Amino acid sequence: MRDVRLLDLGFDPSLELERFTAGHPQAGGVVSFLGQVRQGEGVEALELRHYEPLTLPGMRALADAVLARWALDGLLIVHRIGVMVPRDPIVLVAAAARHRRDAFAAADFAMDHLKSESWFWKREKTSDGWRWIEPRDEDRRDLARW
Repeated sequence: MRDVRLLDLGFDPSLELERFTAGHPQAGGVVSFLGQVRQGEGVEALELRHYEPLTLPGMRALADAVLARWALDGLLIVHRIGVMVPRDPIVLVAAAARHRRDAFAAADFAMDHLKSESWFWKREKTSDGWRWIEPRDEDRRDLARW
């Protein structure tokens, strides 16, 4: 019912979503979100670091919370760590449900928590060098909705 992975190598979001969807043929809707390293604004690379003893257990606990809150047929959370370049996928969240509203809400909830309440530290490289990225006030407001 849940597939939660932390990867230090790239992944193919289309293939992941195809496998996930095929595994849940009874679902009336599959909602997905793909986060990728943005291109432009001088971004050359993005690095995600994490605290290994907490990261994957925390991601699994988040998945359990999502599954306890919404009637889902399945949940997929794939998250990268390490150095990535523009257009590389960072995170894929997909929720399969009999009804679309559950799938939309579950994916939104999971992303808000991954973005604002997770076990990752993010830094971005531009021509000026590396700089750490902190959660924005908007990210905190998104999390407060739940």
